[in-house]
Amino acid sequence: MPVQIGQKRESDFSEPLGLLSDCHRRIERFLGVLNRVATECTGRRLSPEEQATFENALKYFQEAAPRHTADEEESLFPRLRSSKEPAARTALESLAALEADHTVAARDHAVVDKLGRNWIDNGPLSDEEHGTLSGALSRLSKLYARHIVVEDAELFPLAARVLQPDELASIGEEMAARRGLPSL
Repeated sequence: MPVQIGQKRESDFSEPLGLLSDCHRRIERFLGVLNRVATECTGRRLSPEEQATFENALKYFQEAAPRHTADEEESLFPRLRSSKEPAARTALESLAALEADHTVAARDHAVVDKLGRNWIDNGPLSDEEHGTLSGALSRLSKLYARHIVVEDAELFPLAARVLQPDELASIGEEMAARRGLPSL
């Protein structure tokens, strides 16, 4: 990704909550790509450039998004659940709803991936297939809009307040390990 002057620096594994939030910006960007291509290219074969762009977005959701979900469900959420801080106790209901969102999103991503790859490999989708693709993308857009606000505005700031520095460091180490990278 090109660097722009004045652009906020992305976080690294020493700042796992910032890194999770940065991932949300990528989710928004790649979901926007999928929506744009699906809207602008209805009923026709994708150009080579459109194919590459669409396939890159599909690949992001196939590879990176499951790691992001694991970062939350296997590293962050359990630590919030085990926190003795009273403020963390209030987040338990939100955690269950966020996990349910992950399950719903995974189903719609599977639909988008299957139909998107069919479009790339075999040409234009039927009207019914395109309707199914558009429906899944619409549901994902609505889900992520709500889900990301809850995490960025409520959950991550809460985690920053209630989790200890060593817990945050462990989250960052686990995130790096999921990607086969050394932690900082």
